[in-house]
Amino acid sequence: MKITGVELRRIAMPLVAPFRTSFGTETTREVLLVRVVTADAEGWGECVAMAEPRYSSEYADGAADVLRRFLIPVLPGQADAQAAGRAMEPFKGHRMAKAALETAVLDAQLRARGESFGSFLGASRDRVPCGVSVGIMDSVPELLDAVTGYVEEGYLRIKLKIEPGWDLAPVRAVRERFGEDLLLQVDANAAYTLADAHHLARLDEFGLLLVEQPLADDDLVQHARLAKLMRTPICLDESIESAAHAAAAISLGACSIVNVKPGRVGGYLEARRIHELCRAHGVAVWCGGMLETGLGRAANVALAALPGFILPGDTSGSGRYYATDITPPFVLDDGHLPVPAGAGLGVDPVPEILREVTVSAEWIAL
Repeated sequence: MKITGVELRRIAMPLVAPFRTSFGTETTREVLLVRVVTADAEGWGECVAMAEPRYSSEYADGAADVLRRFLIPVLPGQADAQAAGRAMEPFKGHRMAKAALETAVLDAQLRARGESFGSFLGASRDRVPCGVSVGIMDSVPELLDAVTGYVEEGYLRIKLKIEPGWDLAPVRAVRERFGEDLLLQVDANAAYTLADAHHLARLDEFGLLLVEQPLADDDLVQHARLAKLMRTPICLDESIESAAHAAAAISLGACSIVNVKPGRVGGYLEARRIHELCRAHGVAVWCGGMLETGLGRAANVALAALPGFILPGDTSGSGRYYATDITPPFVLDDGHLPVPAGAGLGVDPVPEILREVTVSAEWIAL
């Protein structure tokens, strides 16, 4: 498959409501899209790096720069996704940039041969159960109103963002309002230290599915110590950047659940490797989200349909974040989203919407 050129397109998508986590608040999602053009097809990838390096060291401007200067120029003359991955391997880090380019190459590759993302990855279902991530609010009543809305929409699992000073009270309020039957989990985005272990252990009384990334992303050892002090399962997110990291975490006992975000781990091929590793070790996985547009959501839904993804993911409907998505919207149906069956990602940007939200576009000929 000969690649003739790559487009880097920046878009700005206003969120339907501010999304606050322990590392900041987003009101607009600045997204870097990658479009790969071949003689037979074109493919899309979405870079999930944020505008600022808060979730990780990567950020959108940096991703665009490394793609432009290093990753795109080394693409082989005849490239498939695996060949593209090998070509990018000598460059350290920048997994979100690599993931976007690999995804675009894979999308073009699969479109050319008429195969869907789900079929290629090994999906075992044609729809996936969906959860929703609820940001930090200004008050508990505001939080309860938000959760009520998501429960009424049909979401099967609620995830609450927490941080020091916003943890026990909101979790208790949600559990008391909605009862023990609500699937409930929390996400700290590395906001605590091991000194908070006894405080975090108080979350055990709420019957949570898991507590996600309570401690620093680079400290598997302390997560292993915390796991021994809590009944609630520890799930790792930011700590897992590869299958090797997942293997180390499992060996240390640092987690019993893994949140797989393809952008964070370098792409869908590595995400599938993590899925296979965790499944072999009896470790549950679920698909996280980074406020993706319909392009990234389509690929995530396909990944979440693999057999080891036994927990509802953050694969929310388009309307959770965007009033108007750049693709036909993903709409929740009985708490589930359908796995696209068309070739490649199975969705395409709507041209007029894409033009409206585009900030800049750059064509790189190969």
